[in-house]
Amino acid sequence: MSFFLSIVGLARTLLWIVAIYFIVKILSRLLAPFLLRFAAKKMEQRFGGQFNNRNPYQNTNQKEGETVIDKMPSNTNNSNKNVGEYIDYEEID
Repeated sequence: MSFFLSIVGLARTLLWIVAIYFIVKILSRLLAPFLLRFAAKKMEQRFGGQFNNRNPYQNTNQKEGETVIDKMPSNTNNSNKNVGEYIDYEEID
């Protein structure tokens, strides 16, 4: 008798699992377009905000195409002239 009850319980559990699976599958097909549209709008807002404020430190009074140098390079030459001796060579055939 207990064997029969365990089979019925197993069948009922499997039936619930299959029913829940199909309900989730149907609901996901119905709700997926709305969720994807919502996610796409959120990503568009996030990325659009980044492109609208590309350079907040940009000088607004400069003309388009004008080159602006913020920092001049230093003229100090840090290379050592006494590194070694240069030897000219010829290839021998």
